Amino acid sequence: MPIPLRSDFAASQLRVLARKTKNASQARRLLALAAIYEGASRTEAARIGGVTLQIVRDWVVKFNAQGPADGLIDRKSPGQPSRLTQEHRAALAAIIESGPIPAVHGVVRWRLVDLIQWLWDEHRVPISKQTLSREVRALSYRKLSARPQHHAKNEQAVSVF
Repeated sequence: MPIPLRSDFAASQLRVLARKTKNASQARRLLALAAIYEGASRTEAARIGGVTLQIVRDWVVKFNAQGPADGLIDRKSPGQPSRLTQEHRAALAAIIESGPIPAVHGVVRWRLVDLIQWLWDEHRVPISKQTLSREVRALSYRKLSARPQHHAKNEQAVSVF
């Protein structure tokens, strides 16, 4: 036996909502559910929505639980949670602010690959270069480096020239 739809909506209300929405996928789902309210079979609703019966069932479950606005709109997938905790971010910001110690860290300026190695050595957190770049930018740091200067540059000769 199919899952019944909520009783606090009618087909006409769903059609009005479908007309007003800017989201085409939500409108398609609302129209399919409106057909069910009008007595159409779930198979016909699946044909109207251009999906399978299982997906219509999922729409009905979401519609019943969250309503037409929240239940039938596409949401961005949450994705994988961040590997860095707030403690990791605080330690990363502190190490970037303090700068590297050449004798200890083996570098004179931080690069992403150096910070990746530091995170692994200190916290055993594996992280990609792209992800760390995104995290560093979120901490309001930018990739800046000093303009290179020649080692034999003579300031007096430059000013005379």
